[in-house]
Amino acid sequence: MLVRELTDRVTAGERTEWTRVILDGAPPARPDELAEALVEPLRVLGRPVLRVAAADFLRPASLRFERGRADPDARYELWLDEGALRREVLDPLSPGGTGRVLPALWNAATDRATRADYTRLPPGGVLLLDGELLLGRGLPHELSVHLWLSAPALARRLPADEHWALPAFARYDAEVRPLHTADTGVRADDPRHPAVLDDTPV
Repeated sequence: MLVRELTDRVTAGERTEWTRVILDGAPPARPDELAEALVEPLRVLGRPVLRVAAADFLRPASLRFERGRADPDARYELWLDEGALRREVLDPLSPGGTGRVLPALWNAATDRATRADYTRLPPGGVLLLDGELLLGRGLPHELSVHLWLSAPALARRLPADEHWALPAFARYDAEVRPLHTADTGVRADDPRHPAVLDDTPV
């Protein structure tokens, strides 16, 4: 149901340029799985698709962990290389852009550049950008989706060694209110039955 509704939303109307879709949520909400599920339905409808993970645009470890490896404020404020994400992915898909996108910049596991090649997304194509803590930054996009987990559900589903990050997600909920500010807010406590908010446009 959710995939069909989002596919309809993305493909509504004629587009001669690009549609940038942000799929936002804490890792246990699996925004990456939603992005993957959207690829084939969009392609069947004739829309070229490019998936990009925000996790491939993190800053080097020396900057991410400057305050230590378990600082929730650093994760919220500093981990994402927002400038690179804009420059290499989002701005080239703005109206009048080149369509030339770098799909990955930094491998956080090896702490090295990915050396990925640039790719060109044809006009009319769809960018699916998935990741955490993406809204409230003013990142340019045409559609945003937030997969929301209640605090108890997030604590249950986040690995114990990641619980240090819970204050970052609580701060995000309080400051950005992503469930309500996203174009489409989805309650995802039950992964089998995600519930789209009634007051969202979908």
